[in-house]
Order: sequence, then structure tokens, then C-alpha cells
Amino acid sequence: MKIKIVRKSFNEKREELIKYLIDRGILNKPEVIRAMLKVPREMFVPESFLDHAYDDTPLPTLKGQTISAPHMVAMMCELLDLKIGYKVLEVGAGSGYHAAVCAEIVAPSDESREKWGHVYTIEFFEELVEFARNNLKKSGYDNRVTVIKGDGTLGYPNAAPYDRILVTAAAPNVPPPLKEQLKDGGKIVIPIGEAYSIQELLLIEKIGDKFKEIRCGGCIFVPLYGKYGWQKLEPFI
Repeated sequence: MKIKIVRKSFNEKREELIKYLIDRGILNKPEVIRAMLKVPREMFVPESFLDHAYDDTPLPTLKGQTISAPHMVAMMCELLDLKIGYKVLEVGAGSGYHAAVCAEIVAPSDESREKWGHVYTIEFFEELVEFARNNLKKSGYDNRVTVIKGDGTLGYPNAAPYDRILVTAAAPNVPPPLKEQLKDGGKIVIPIGEAYSIQELLLIEKIGDKFKEIRCGGCIFVPLYGKYGWQKLEPFI
């Protein structure tokens, strides 16, 4: 007798992953849960890793970079406390997935465009700029996310100030331009620490001319390259 193998659809796998993250207390906010259920992660991973699109693990992309594990995307979005209409700066576009999740929160698909916020995301590697742009276009988020090639440690002053800033690569310290481009009452989530080692995820809130820091636990991210990041390291490419 032949055994019939039934493959789960991407939608089913996505729902199982979100339930897993909710059950473990990682996902709590309805707007983040909704966004992660909506954004198709399979459209942001290389074709060779499609079967692992909903594994809760980082996955390789291009130029030695990775797409963050879903639990880390969830944690960072929850820490940012994103709202509809917010202007967001992401440093490290990668595959475009994290930017799409943020966009689905600040500019929901079922909300009128007049209320939409916007996500600006900066990427150091040209190959990833094109990868992210293509992924965002085919998934329908290119009208809510702008991908810029450049040094993310300098921020993106053209659209500043920002309600929220997230950094998806580890820096030795918080780049000063990011603090300067943050609105009063705004928040930054950024991993700080040594390259290719365990880092500390920081939540930073701007209050007037002061900054309040909260340590949110250990993490491991690829290095942040640029003027205020790591300049002498060789990328794993």
C-alpha cells in the first residue's frame, strides 16, 4: 500500500508558526500577530530555502547575510510599539521581510492610504537592495516601503525625523545620526556588541534631549557596516 504524503501549504505553516510564537509568549500584540499572519515569508527567502520559510530560525540570503528568525522579528516589532501612520527607518533591508512586517502594521492593507505610514529601509549591499526591492514588489509592499542603497549608520536624513528606527545588524555603539533623526518620544531597537558574537538587544527611547536605554536580552546579528559600524571586517560572502 502506498503512503500518501500530504504537504502543508505555506498558509498552514505560517499559522502554525504564529501559534507557536503566541504560545511561548513571544507574540502578544494583535497588530503584530495580524501582520505576521499577513506577510508571506516564503516570498522573501531564496528559492533553495523555501521548505524552511516557516522554521523559526535565521536563513541565509546573499553576501553572507541572513533573514532574521521569525521570533526575533516578532520581538523587535513588539518592542518598537508600531502604530498606524508611523514613519519608520530600518537599517539593514536584507530580504525585505522585516520591512514588510513593519509596513503591514504602520500601513495595513485594509486601511485607507490617507492613514498609511511608510517604511524607509537602507541596505549596504547592492545585491540585497535588488533582492529586497524584487521581494517587496512581488509581495505587494513596494508602495509602502522604500529601499535605499547606502550607509545605514548615517541614517536617511531626507525623510527624517522618524517615529521609530530599527537596526537589523549589530553595531559597536548606537550611531549618533540615528539618535539625531529620531523624533521626541521615538524609539530605536538595535543590537549592540562584538561582531560574530553574542550581542545585547537595546530599546532606546528619546525623551527631550535625553535617551533612556532598556536591555532586552542577548541576540546574535550579522555586523553593521558603515562609518559608525564595523569598517575593517571582511563580510562573509
